[in-house]
Amino acid sequence: MDTRPWWALLASVVAGFCAAASAKPLVMLEDTGALMPHARIENGRVVEGVRADLGAALARRLGRDLQLRTMSRKRMAQALARGEADMVCGYQRDWLPGPFGWSHAFIPDESLLVTSASAPAPRGLADLAGQPVGTVLGHVYPEMDEVLHGGFVRDDAPNAVTNLHKLQAGRVQHALIGRRMLEYQQRIGHFRLVLHPPVVVSRVLAQCALGPASPVGLPALNSAIDGLVAEGELTRILARYR
Repeated sequence: MDTRPWWALLASVVAGFCAAASAKPLVMLEDTGALMPHARIENGRVVEGVRADLGAALARRLGRDLQLRTMSRKRMAQALARGEADMVCGYQRDWLPGPFGWSHAFIPDESLLVTSASAPAPRGLADLAGQPVGTVLGHVYPEMDEVLHGGFVRDDAPNAVTNLHKLQAGRVQHALIGRRMLEYQQRIGHFRLVLHPPVVVSRVLAQCALGPASPVGLPALNSAIDGLVAEGELTRILARYR
């Protein structure tokens, strides 16, 4: 039993509320080019998406409010390094070089090679040598480079959804896309082209990158992530956008 006088207990409670209120918001960056299910952006604001829900859940576990800021992907690494934000999520080290602390890998996805049913189904990546493949500008595809070397012919688009449009229009027969993005676009009826069974190029566990000036320590972030995973909250977030 706490034997402190009532005024001391009250002061302790008030101090706790003040500390929580004074905690700086968790500032998370989102790419202005992001599309659903990752993010939906209206008038420069993130209004929904996997990463917004993920950021809100992590902020709550860290005892902070979430503040989402949008900027071009090219500027994100520099802004994070300069202390203009705390973190970005949904990336890996190879995708975002810089002096960042990297969280546990925890956001699952698969990189798929999809082929229109009107074209012969590839038996493997080697069958694509010399054939244009829908890719996203600025993205790296190490598995394709490793197998095809100079035979990997990129047909870049600004985003994965544009590549789906190219497939439907017959401009390319093959494209690389994340499973979550593909299945979401199919579910909402925006992509109806018949495909061969996809080829799994790689399985990904994405991370969060923590800026060097962030007051949120990497152990605290990892602890919040571990709770998110262990208590099933991550699974529930991802299920909303399947």
